[in-house]
Amino acid sequence: MDRMNTAANLNDSGIALTEANRPYEAIPLFREALSIEPENPLLWLNLGIAQQRTGDYNEALESYQRAVYIDDEMSESWGAMGLVYYELEELDCAEECYRNALERNNNSPKTWNNLGVLYFIQECYEDARRCFEEAVSLMPMYYDALFNLRDTCRELSDYRAAAEFERLLQSGNKEGYY
Repeated sequence: MDRMNTAANLNDSGIALTEANRPYEAIPLFREALSIEPENPLLWLNLGIAQQRTGDYNEALESYQRAVYIDDEMSESWGAMGLVYYELEELDCAEECYRNALERNNNSPKTWNNLGVLYFIQECYEDARRCFEEAVSLMPMYYDALFNLRDTCRELSDYRAAAEFERLLQSGNKEGYY
């Protein structure tokens, strides 16, 4: 096998293309890597991310489901599936996936934030606040979670807390946030 075409090299190239907003070019690389290592859940996850970026949600879901079939403990795949279901407005499925992700890794600020957004749009503001607070406790300068926490506090008429989160948002330059 050509050293340049190892599964790891193909995966790295596919990630770089996906991050460069070139997912259509990344997908064949992930598929080639999977022909070498078909039981690698990380390759299935990365393929799903590229497919999701193209808007092919059904294919992305199949890739994420394959990843969790291989490794049920892979919280990133559960979280990614939740995001697809959220985008498809299948909110019960999204919540189930986010909860599965958090059962496997409750230290993911992104997953806590995503679950909070789900509760926010359902007007479950107390639940949303708890999720955003958890995200901020894990990553204090997480801009999206601070922003969401501020808005949630406003919805709950906790204007003092909202003002504090607004102050935090205004005090840092955006580069200091995650």
